[in-house]
Parts: sequence; C-alpha cells; structure tokens
Amino acid sequence: MIEDLAIKKTLFAEVEGRVSERALLCTNTSSLSVAAISSALKHPERFGGLHFFNPAPLMPLVEIIPSIQSSDDWSETLESMMSSWGKTPVIAKDTPGFIVNKVARPYYSEAIKLVEEGVASIAEIDAALTGVGFKMGPFELMDLIGHDVNFTVTETVWSQFFYDPRFRPSITQKRLKEAGMLGRKSGRGFYNHGVEAEGPAALKAAVELDETLCDKIVERIICMLAN
Repeated sequence: MIEDLAIKKTLFAEVEGRVSERALLCTNTSSLSVAAISSALKHPERFGGLHFFNPAPLMPLVEIIPSIQSSDDWSETLESMMSSWGKTPVIAKDTPGFIVNKVARPYYSEAIKLVEEGVASIAEIDAALTGVGFKMGPFELMDLIGHDVNFTVTETVWSQFFYDPRFRPSITQKRLKEAGMLGRKSGRGFYNHGVEAEGPAALKAAVELDETLCDKIVERIICMLAN
C-alpha cells in the first residue's frame, strides 16, 4: 500500500469493523504519523506501527512504534511476538521517520549529491559503502525499495520536520519517479535490472576504487548520518 494517510485511515477503519475485538492492528508505514492513522479508529489503543526493513526475510530489525493512544499491552505483545520470530525489536517514538528512516534520509540524499556533483559514479558509491560494511549501497537500496515509495517517504519526513534542509528531497529521484523508472519493480532505476543487463553486483565488482575517493565518499555520507 502506498504511503497515503487518507487511504490508510480508510483501510484501518474498515479492518477494525471486520476483525475480533481482541485483534491487535499494525501499520508498516515508513514515515506517516501512527497517531494520525489511529484517529480513524474507535479503539486506537490496540493500534500502532510495526515497521520491517528490506529485505524483510533477512533483516532482523523491526521498529515497534506505539502512538500516544497505544496500550502497554499492545507494545508488550508485539515486542514478545517479534522476539519469538527471531527479530530484533526496538521501541521507537512516533516521530517523522521513526529511527531508521530519519537516519537513512541523508544516506540517500548525500549519495545522490555526490553523483550530481560529479564526485563519483553510482557504482563507485555503492562499492565504497558496501566495502565498509553496509549491507547495500544507497543506490541499489533505493532501487530495491522503489523510487515511488522512497521519494514519498523523503517528502513526508521533510514536511513533518518543517522543511529542514537536511531532509530535502532530490530532483534527480523525483525525475526517476515521474519517468516510471522505479527500480527493480519496473526494471529500471539508477541501475538497469533487465534480464540481460549488468546488475548492481556486477557493476560494483568491476569498480577499481581509488583509496582517496573511497575515503571521501564514506566520510561525506557518514558525516551526514552522524549530524
């Protein structure tokens, strides 16, 4: 489901009327206010955010986001359930982007700026970041998430932080979204994901990174994440 507050409120209001009164309801929203979604419910105390990360079968981290109306029982039950699934649950506040998506915005935006400024190529940046321990580089991760979703999340976080320039969306990514180049789901994004195309792994493997350039890429992105 797309990140649209009105659609999510309508959906959960309908779901609430169809499930048991004992059922706990969760949204996997990346950035929308959990409290705002819960305002459509008759029993908001049994509702909150449960946010997984891509690729969900492999990534252990799960954010549990109680709203100001969520009950303690809701939080405790979800935390216990996620632990039983082998996940690593963390309690996050109902703030824009929660924990990870707030931190992740500069991971994407600074990487795009490096390309726009001609400092490094897409494959060089992804190779540099995976080379220092990140599971995926920013461009292959954006292609996996989808530019329709990722750009919308950035817009939401930016607006909810009262247009703080640190979270400003990228025109480059907006153009990809407008062109329908959404990443893996459409076959094209920052990379070509066609059947016969060289994917991110092959292009990264072909990169011969200069140590100075690698350090510059990593330093710029890490500095933005830290600040």
